[in-house]
Amino acid sequence: MPETTVIYTHGHHESVLRSHSWRTAQNSASYLLPHIMPNMHILDIGCGPGTITLDFATLVGPTGRITGIEPSPGDVLAQAREKAASRGITNVEFKIGDIFELEEIFKSRTFDIVHVHQVLQHIDRERVSEALMHMRAVTKPGGIVAVRETDFAAMTWFPASGGMTEWVDTYQLVARANGGEPNAGRRLVSWALGAGFARGKITTSAGTWCFSTPEEREWWSKMWADRTLSSNFKTTALKSGFADEEKLNRIADAWTEWGNSVDGWFAILNGEIICRVD
Repeated sequence: MPETTVIYTHGHHESVLRSHSWRTAQNSASYLLPHIMPNMHILDIGCGPGTITLDFATLVGPTGRITGIEPSPGDVLAQAREKAASRGITNVEFKIGDIFELEEIFKSRTFDIVHVHQVLQHIDRERVSEALMHMRAVTKPGGIVAVRETDFAAMTWFPASGGMTEWVDTYQLVARANGGEPNAGRRLVSWALGAGFARGKITTSAGTWCFSTPEEREWWSKMWADRTLSSNFKTTALKSGFADEEKLNRIADAWTEWGNSVDGWFAILNGEIICRVD
């Protein structure tokens, strides 16, 4: 197995998978749903625990086929397979695969839709257009390359919090130290043009997540407080000198304080593109 070309800033700590398992096709890929039809074959790159992937599988029906890939072995694919079994979904396959080796894995233009969600922000920022080329290479003529990526600099919240500002500033440093681009959402059209898609073949949109109810605030703030103190984000922040333990504890406390604010509100902007393949 070749060395992975993705350095995943978050890692697969339980706090990270807690967030990923919340994602569904409805709350994370609604822009794509009108394009999914029965019998389609869909590739989901960076599928994680498979919650979006499995929703796709129900939409294409028993004669459709979904493949989910992750760049390295680990528990996350086992979790995806377990979720498929528990839901009785059989038209799905989960396997190891790298976004830069799609033609070697699949050999032909196999898929009606090739989809990534929150993946391109983590790969080498100088190679994102190249990754989109590889996605196009395994997409059928007339098919779709679909991308949704967040934009950390566009995140906003209330009440104001110095600790949470420290968090987003530190996150930007950590993500870039790993070679990624944390403000990916605003760059999707540029990257697609760099991959050779004509502007007229690119449809753009934006989607949001919002956390404000007591339940949402509790879940979102605890998840990020845990990530700050336990995930790969912490490891890189300390190793690279972007933070010390005191700063990370201060950030985690700020998340907890925000979560306890009755007027708390947090919004995330995601860029979305659908690229038509000739």
